[in-house]
Amino acid sequence: MILIVDDDRSVTASLALVLKQAGFVSHAAGSPEEALDFLQQQPCQLVIQDMNFSRRTSGEEGLTLLQEIKARTPAVPVVLITAWGSIALAVDGMKAGAADFITKPWTNQQILQTVRTALGLVASRSQTDERTLTREELDRRYDFGDLVSRNPRMLKILQLAGRVASTDASVLVTGESGTGKELVAEALHRNSRRADKPFVKVNLGGISSSLFESEMFGHVRGAFTDARHDRKGRFEVAHRGTIFLDEIGDLDPASQVKLLRVLQDRSFEVLGSSHGREVDVRVVSATNRNLAETVARGEFREDLLYRINLIAFHLPPLRERPDDIPILATRFLQTTAQVYRRGPLTLSGTATRFLQTQPWPGNVRQLRQWIERAVLVTGRDVLEVDDFTMTGEMERDRSSGDPLPPVGTMTVDEIERAVILKAMRHHAGNISRAADALGLSRAALYRRLEKYGITT
Repeated sequence: MILIVDDDRSVTASLALVLKQAGFVSHAAGSPEEALDFLQQQPCQLVIQDMNFSRRTSGEEGLTLLQEIKARTPAVPVVLITAWGSIALAVDGMKAGAADFITKPWTNQQILQTVRTALGLVASRSQTDERTLTREELDRRYDFGDLVSRNPRMLKILQLAGRVASTDASVLVTGESGTGKELVAEALHRNSRRADKPFVKVNLGGISSSLFESEMFGHVRGAFTDARHDRKGRFEVAHRGTIFLDEIGDLDPASQVKLLRVLQDRSFEVLGSSHGREVDVRVVSATNRNLAETVARGEFREDLLYRINLIAFHLPPLRERPDDIPILATRFLQTTAQVYRRGPLTLSGTATRFLQTQPWPGNVRQLRQWIERAVLVTGRDVLEVDDFTMTGEMERDRSSGDPLPPVGTMTVDEIERAVILKAMRHHAGNISRAADALGLSRAALYRRLEKYGITT
């Protein structure tokens, strides 16, 4: 049973019809008092409630009702209905325990997706064992591929990932660079009902504000000077699949508003066109930043944060799970041996213990680089400590000169612009060679040239 609470009969009738056509049973209540009376008599799976029930538009009535529902039936998810201009109210509601919010006007697809996601999360929680599953049990239930770990914290994360993968809940993955955030996103998609649909990766840190709409929503021919052909945006490509928004903490304020719009309305307009297009995507985001701190500083929208982190995972750094290092190192040795056509490779006991004592600021990615570098510089089949101290010295040699400017004298953007200018001068303006030298694609380099106003 789904309880709909709204004093507008046309709204309750419309929602009831949409839910009935999708196979859900609902009941309408026209006031908070009527809703609470019904909840006392009839168990419900979900509540959909408006934020205002009189001429007052402050939302206080809606928040009071939400708090009363959560006090009486804490396990029942509540979805709020609010206007786009009152999203701040919805954020207050999320802080008070609401499961999600939708804005007026809504689409039937948006309503049903929100309802199914909320119910799916409740079902996943009720079916979960209290104990943490072993790695072998997790592998029997789910496909976690390259997510190699037996660390208890990581196993809990994988167990939660497996539970929510089958829902459409938005997921935020945080953690230091190199901890495997992209692998978690891929695993969520692989274990979802969307597994046979597109998985689209977007590095938001590499998209300038001026190109954001074209990259994300596409454009039609003639939309701007260089738009010679129609182009699909990332959201359209990801339709019915999953879109992975990496480095979302680096998104500029103007682009945050545009992203919030499409995540909220599940629709967008192609640049140069006035026709809206609906999109059905599961959203997974990632960042190495503390978004709560960026919200407090006014650098990231709080309403966008609540839209993307219905479920949140924080991946521990490698230094906090040293027992995983032998497992990861063995996996990397196997793959590296295959790539470079070497025989079986192993680590000595002292080498393993040495690796477990390292701080690993670059986390799993850095460990993989050390393994590959050690295999390249040694001819031995059993790697020793000396092989890794040599690779560590290579990193120190590269950084000992400290070519970076003193802290506080340049911003990251200024440093990036200077490096790009140096590469362009070195390669006499050749875009392809400069992009290769910088480790970028041509498209990514073009975006940065436009971002920094660098002419070729």
